[in-house]
Amino acid sequence: MRFYDREQEIAFLRETRDTAKKVARFTVMTGRRRIGKTTLIREAYKDEPFVYFFVARKAESDLCEVYLEEISEKLGIPTLGSSRHFSDIFRYLMQLSQTRSFTLVIDEFQDFFRVNKAVYSEMQDIWDEYEKTSKINLVVCGSIYSLMQKIFKHKKEPLYGRNTAELRVKPFKPSVLKQIMADAKPDYSQEDLLAMFTFTGGVAKYVGQLVDGRALDKDAMIRHIVSPNSTFLNEGKNNLIEEFGKDYGTYFSILSCIARGKNTRSEIEDVIGKEVGGYLTNLADEYELISKRQPLFEKSANKNVRYELGDVFYSFWFRFIFKYSYIIEIENYAKLQEIIGRDYSTFSGLMLERYFHRVVMESGDFTRIGRWWDRRGENEIDMIAEDELNDFVTFYEIKRQADEISIGMLKQRAEVMLQATHEFKKYDISYKGLSMENM
Repeated sequence: MRFYDREQEIAFLRETRDTAKKVARFTVMTGRRRIGKTTLIREAYKDEPFVYFFVARKAESDLCEVYLEEISEKLGIPTLGSSRHFSDIFRYLMQLSQTRSFTLVIDEFQDFFRVNKAVYSEMQDIWDEYEKTSKINLVVCGSIYSLMQKIFKHKKEPLYGRNTAELRVKPFKPSVLKQIMADAKPDYSQEDLLAMFTFTGGVAKYVGQLVDGRALDKDAMIRHIVSPNSTFLNEGKNNLIEEFGKDYGTYFSILSCIARGKNTRSEIEDVIGKEVGGYLTNLADEYELISKRQPLFEKSANKNVRYELGDVFYSFWFRFIFKYSYIIEIENYAKLQEIIGRDYSTFSGLMLERYFHRVVMESGDFTRIGRWWDRRGENEIDMIAEDELNDFVTFYEIKRQADEISIGMLKQRAEVMLQATHEFKKYDISYKGLSMENM
């Protein structure tokens, strides 16, 4: 699949590089694995050579040998000859950047924790010494969010406050997914588009795998994902076990509960069989894998709370791959494909709500977007979009099929909401149904 989107990110990275020709810049790039961080950097800086270090999990001296070769090749200059310590190489580059500006990218930066965690304090000392006279464009990337947060956000860490910018790489927006589908399958249907969103969440690597594999309709996607040697099957484990460490079993069980619709703390604890408050806090705040959702205008911070997996792909993976891992173990891929097909309509209906939330966000027309439900769960509104600048609000009902939408019922639920919250009193109010026809 060719490179798509990221115009804003590319513009930012190039602008930062231009600024670094006068003053040192230190950018931290984060984003979940497979989101396309490295590809983005290569696209942004394809017009001139840049030094690229990948922090593999090997001895520091072995890494240094590779890094010295990279410096010589990309900058066309002799280097130190040999070095066993990254700090020596970093000092050399900072000194060099006093007389010439260049870009240094360090990928999987958090893995220095495994190689030599003293690297961070050594880098701090060197950066502080040369920052004011350097012209380096330093970009560090990381996929393990909790470790990257620790490195740059915890006050006791040596690199706290040293970065000059932060770039968070996110999944493709709905408009980009539509462009990709149009290029790959000009006659794609709304069901094809919804399936692509449901199974990938717009994560670049997953989208690329399905496009390159010509799996461009729902059934073909299911067969591609659930098949012998499919890389999708181990994605959750490969990406998240390292985040969670020895407690990954409990975290996986909680995420599986949420993916299956057990989205309140009490429901989760009933399934898990133990108190999960601390785990939920970590998942929301430290790992940013779940969101603590409340109805719009809920006054209490702890009441009427639901939890939601923010990553659409992980919602799919925990709902089907993790839940039915025992079927994968006996290699009955056809049976799991059948189960996903059986439950697809219900699951994709939930993902359709996520899709339209992203569409409305991308439009830029509103100042607040959310949901509302009462404490009994008797009245729910799929989406509310407010434009406080123009005193305008739209209530939405979202269904897979247009004939399942009842604007009359939506108005009744909205009236319950308005009476309960006393909001939008002087607003112009509209009501709208969204289905797959509107994708």
